[in-house]
Amino acid sequence: MITVFGSINMDLIATPDRLPKPGETVMGTSFTTAAGGKGANQALAARRAGAIVRMAGAVGDDRLASQALALLADAAVDQNGVRVAAEATGTAHILVAADGENVIVVVPGANGTVTGEDAKRTIGAMSRGDYLMLQFEIPASAIEAALVGAKQKGVTSIINIAPFTGDAKRLGAIADILVANETEFDLFIGKGELSDEEREATMRALHAQSGQTIIVTLGADGVVAIRKGEIHRAKGLAIEPVDTVGAGDTFCGYLAASLDAGLAFKDALRRAAVAGSLACLKPGAQPSIPFASAVDAEI
Repeated sequence: MITVFGSINMDLIATPDRLPKPGETVMGTSFTTAAGGKGANQALAARRAGAIVRMAGAVGDDRLASQALALLADAAVDQNGVRVAAEATGTAHILVAADGENVIVVVPGANGTVTGEDAKRTIGAMSRGDYLMLQFEIPASAIEAALVGAKQKGVTSIINIAPFTGDAKRLGAIADILVANETEFDLFIGKGELSDEEREATMRALHAQSGQTIIVTLGADGVVAIRKGEIHRAKGLAIEPVDTVGAGDTFCGYLAASLDAGLAFKDALRRAAVAGSLACLKPGAQPSIPFASAVDAEI
């Protein structure tokens, strides 16, 4: 079973032809809303991948809450771990250009009220051998409490160090499995852009010190990972992206679900990479997450 302890948002999405430069105003071509939040996105992805999933986090006592949870409810994701807070439901303000590139501003709202006590309750409802998924859109104190509790209980923790914060380097190192994109990995190790050879060497060095599974997604170039001393690579699909906003969360959800289902690591990596590619073919974070039938048909 998979528990996702993280953020729940409503995404407010505008689509200009291109992203504005600082201080510039551009005209948009459309506006829409979609359920989002990295936690909720990953929960839905894991559920659509076939896993039994529980969501834990917080929403506001407002109209946006039911909209933010609607697709999770439709997918039969357990929401008993979702608390109603006094703050408004979190929002993400997203610009998606015609070429699929995006910029995002997140307003935490209720997500910012998640505490270590919420983490203790979440871990308390889990069993040894379960998977816990985390991201950085809830307070660091809650993430740390969840990671510590997971280790004590024998729960496998997967942390996606996005969005990258000042606490990501310290807390990311505690998890059993770390997932980052190229930029986040560069920030995690404190270096500039790396060549493929430099990245692999750095991953080997980190892995030798900690034994941690490290996964770096590379966009159109697929994904590279190290686990139990072995480097793995996987490719997604050759596509023309419409919107990349949901790709990373889809990857994480499918990875967790595939590992939870007992797939070999290399097969889980490939399945997650293909799912991430398919998530780029539709706009919006949650609406773009593919179902297992579509992913497995491509594989």
